[in-house]
Amino acid sequence: MTGHTTTVTANGVTSGVESFGADDAPLVLLVGGTTMLSWPDALCERLADGGRRVVRYDLRDSGASTTRDPEAPAYTLRDLAADAAALADVLGGRPAHLAGIGVGGMVAQVAVLDHPDAFSALTLVGTRAVAPGPPDDDLPDHDQATMGRLFGHAMPDWSDREAVADFAAAGAEILGDDPVAAREVAARIWDRTPGTAPVVQMANQLGMVFSRLDCAPRWRERLPEIKLPTLVVHGRRDRFFPVGNAEAIAGEIPGARLLVLEEAATTIPDTAVGEITRAMLTLA
Repeated sequence: MTGHTTTVTANGVTSGVESFGADDAPLVLLVGGTTMLSWPDALCERLADGGRRVVRYDLRDSGASTTRDPEAPAYTLRDLAADAAALADVLGGRPAHLAGIGVGGMVAQVAVLDHPDAFSALTLVGTRAVAPGPPDDDLPDHDQATMGRLFGHAMPDWSDREAVADFAAAGAEILGDDPVAAREVAARIWDRTPGTAPVVQMANQLGMVFSRLDCAPRWRERLPEIKLPTLVVHGRRDRFFPVGNAEAIAGEIPGARLLVLEEAATTIPDTAVGEITRAMLTLA
């Protein structure tokens, strides 16, 4: 199954989107973390085969979405949450099953809290409930040895496609992800990035713009307000956001199901696509 790629304007922002499945099927909206390619093709296809209309999209300053100044974003986390609600409305699928991965999972948490009527279910993958900066005292932080290796790795020439792909593969190996898959995704992200300006390429590959966002006020204390069927998915081997972050989210959202992928790290491996698909299809 091949997705249909286009752009959609909502909340005054143009977002790059890719759709799978029938237009009249229930909508599953996948928030990129930060580009749409954080979500594997296979998962989108399996969800569509399960009778859903799947739309994955790029956050602002990434992919085919509105890109202005990734080094100084003039919007907040709550603006990104409003984008998700507006997209669900424009795509005609309200209420939608909203899913977010990584930083997209933070966007998704705030979106369902600020716009509860826009969504029917929530899936959170590889994320946490505080951002940016250090976590709360009861939450595990990044594995420092891993971060030392990751950030000690020299940055590539962001205008060189092969160098960027090599950099992504090396980072994936450090994090415990599949370096071959990471190389392929990085090359695809590079190809989709508007222009070769180093700051834009880096923003697309690393999502560094998110660390510069205003994420106030806190939302973790509001998690018990979420009344939607919720699935929390996390890799047991995740060294970036250790699994204790997912355990906390699942414990604080009433009735949430926690699905721990024993062999996964920060990304969704092909071997987990079937299990995640089945779990998501039971929500809505």
